[in-house]
Amino acid sequence: MVDILIVEDNDELATLLADFLRDSNYSVSIASSGEKAISLFEKYGAKLVLLDIMLPGMDGFEVCSRIRKNSDIPVFVVSAKVSKEDKLSGLILGADDYVEKPYDIDILLAKIDGLFKRRYAKDSIIDGNIAIDIAGNKAFLDDKQLELTIKEFELLKLLVENKGKALRKEYIFNQIWGSDSFSEMQTLTVHIKWLRQKIEVDAKNPVRILTVWGTGYKYE
Repeated sequence: MVDILIVEDNDELATLLADFLRDSNYSVSIASSGEKAISLFEKYGAKLVLLDIMLPGMDGFEVCSRIRKNSDIPVFVVSAKVSKEDKLSGLILGADDYVEKPYDIDILLAKIDGLFKRRYAKDSIIDGNIAIDIAGNKAFLDDKQLELTIKEFELLKLLVENKGKALRKEYIFNQIWGSDSFSEMQTLTVHIKWLRQKIEVDAKNPVRILTVWGTGYKYE
């Protein structure tokens, strides 16, 4: 599941917003149409949908309605349609907020940060001698902070949160890099190798991050 799905047919605006969100450590996918948004949401899920109204084909109101049939995940309508009727339509269909374009990126980010803190934040995860400070994006081994990149931290967090579960490579890749990433699957293999070097006693004979042949990886 990605953190945020941006549904926006203006490629420049969508890319700019995605860059700001990724700089704030959110994983992001982009859909340029309502149909693509529904396809991505059903395949990968999202913790928040930022939804434009004026889209080619299926409009944002229909996207919101279809999401609400099966999910209560937060939806922020982000639109240049600012009439009272449009705002009421969005809210009646189940949108959690209605943000007018043009918006102040700092205010939008503050709204998003507040939502994630209220709905999703957990202070920490502890497993044996590994401790993960989620809010601080830090991880510790035997009380010593690990030097992790953002992706290594996200990968470790995902694996520990799913302890004992065999996760498919495709699932892990989409969770960490996003469905619109230009990275290749080999990137995951490399990051697993780096992470093992930092948390395993013997990286060549791992006992924490195990390879599940034909599937992916499992944290024990």
